[in-house]
Amino acid sequence: MTHLTTPSFNPFTVHIDFAGLVMDKPDAHNIRRASAMRGYYQDKGALEKLIEEKNDPLHYETYEKHVPEEYGHLLFCISKIQPGTVGEECFMTKGHYHTRINTGEIYFCLQGQGYMVMKTSDGKFDTQRMTRGGLVYVPPYWAHRSVNTGKEPLTLFCVWPADAGHNYGDIEKEGFPKRIHLRQGMEVIE
Repeated sequence: MTHLTTPSFNPFTVHIDFAGLVMDKPDAHNIRRASAMRGYYQDKGALEKLIEEKNDPLHYETYEKHVPEEYGHLLFCISKIQPGTVGEECFMTKGHYHTRINTGEIYFCLQGQGYMVMKTSDGKFDTQRMTRGGLVYVPPYWAHRSVNTGKEPLTLFCVWPADAGHNYGDIEKEGFPKRIHLRQGMEVIE
């Protein structure tokens, strides 16, 4: 059995601003602009056009509190994916596996609508609809990314084991087998 190496870590409280759906006094506020998404969208030209014409717009951001990244602790954040498209493809996060592949994650939707897109390295694929009040469970061994199909930020509260880690590299190389597009106002998964 693995034991905590920081038994003296103290409890704390975090407040969520429900009007703005942000974490009060986060330890980290991470921002990804459209330029950070190069290589993730099918239509590379549409992404470059968006970056140039819209002055490299905000794509998504996270608000986090720091806890030790070790067995027994839980990391959590608020993630906000902006509404919009690159060509017809909906704004999304990069997506990741966990470095410790046998760890899961929970996403609770606070606002907006979209999908959790998931895949395994052996070819399984799944999407779960996300709407306000819905909770998506991502099991161990599944890569996952959030996709905003709505007109407001898709805002999620996320919780995962602190020692899980993030593996973005495999997604950058492999991508996902299906993507979500908006065509004539309709969501299309293909």
